[in-house]
Amino acid sequence: MNALEGRVALVTGAANGLGRSHARLLAAEGARVLVNDVRGAQAVVDEILAAGGEAVAHEVPVGSMEAGVELVQAAVEAFGDLHVVVNNAGILRDAVIVNMEEKDWDDVIQVHLKGTFALTQAAARWWRERSKEGAEADRAIVNTSSATGLHGNAGQVNYAAAKAGIAMMTVCSAFELKRYGVRANCIAPAARTSMVMTAPQLVDIVGVPHDPDVFDKYDTDNVSPLVGYLATADCPYNGQVWSVMGGHVGLYAGWSIGEETDLGRRWTVRELTEDLDGWPRRIKINRQVMEPSA
Repeated sequence: MNALEGRVALVTGAANGLGRSHARLLAAEGARVLVNDVRGAQAVVDEILAAGGEAVAHEVPVGSMEAGVELVQAAVEAFGDLHVVVNNAGILRDAVIVNMEEKDWDDVIQVHLKGTFALTQAAARWWRERSKEGAEADRAIVNTSSATGLHGNAGQVNYAAAKAGIAMMTVCSAFELKRYGVRANCIAPAARTSMVMTAPQLVDIVGVPHDPDVFDKYDTDNVSPLVGYLATADCPYNGQVWSVMGGHVGLYAGWSIGEETDLGRRWTVRELTEDLDGWPRRIKINRQVMEPSA
């Protein structure tokens, strides 16, 4: 039996890149999939159908509360239920802070952060009603953050802020929605997507390997098995953020205190100046290592 047999999944931003890989893997594992994007979703549905899977397309831009409700309704109307939501849709509008236009900020926040919230809320409300009706089922949300959102990057303050927000939204969702049988986890993937390939500093790193016999660690298909695992019924993880790239899978430790001191009373500025003088100027962290392809 396939790992996702009998489950209904909804994947946003699924016309290409990571979303396309996720939709195809979920379908191959037995899920019935609603493929969402602003355009091109039907082509992915055709691929899934040709491979013997079940899928429908629904082309609507995420980023509004109405779109979230529409997508949930479309999945339920097509397949009678909804078990898995994969929030993957995203855009880039890179610029350094001093040059960033207001629209660059608003567009990225709307698609990434608001789009993730809108679909999460719509699905959560539908799942809450099913729970009240006694329809018990394992439900799963898989959100998409990034290394930029967790570690930062120059020229991407809007994208980083949105992706950091998504990571913490996941943690909050896990707390709030557990009562309805809903789990929420988040992935921070590194892969060769159309968005990544628009960033000049990353093109040489994630470019296609010259040797076809060399493992392509930036292939988007490498990321999707983790999404499939987090989407399975009774997956034991909830409220976690994952790193995934190539054959690497890691579990983030979240924000943690690396150094600490306690005076037992209020500090003065002079005391802090003296006490903190011996502290490290930065805390070393583990992150995805991006090296040039062979």
